[in-house]
Amino acid sequence: MPAREPAVPFFIPFVVYLSEVFKVPPHDALFRFTTVHADRIYRSLLPELKDEVNPRSVATCWVEEANTLVLRIEAQDLAALRAALNMFLRLVSIAEEMQQIA
Repeated sequence: MPAREPAVPFFIPFVVYLSEVFKVPPHDALFRFTTVHADRIYRSLLPELKDEVNPRSVATCWVEEANTLVLRIEAQDLAALRAALNMFLRLVSIAEEMQQIA
């Protein structure tokens, strides 16, 4: 009798092919901060938003209704999302604290 090839599930090549053709959507997080200092905090974040800190993540920020700061972070993987979240949430927190001191 000839030697048998080990059984390989038929769906594995198809799943790999699909993951290459249809890119998995990026991970993202959306935060809304309600504060009277929304515009000032937004302006303090602008330099960081313009710099590409990590090529695996993108952060966008805008102000809604004069008192709501919206921060959205998209990343290719969870580690990049976590790193970007840590940085931007810390920056927002520090900016808000500085407004309360001033």
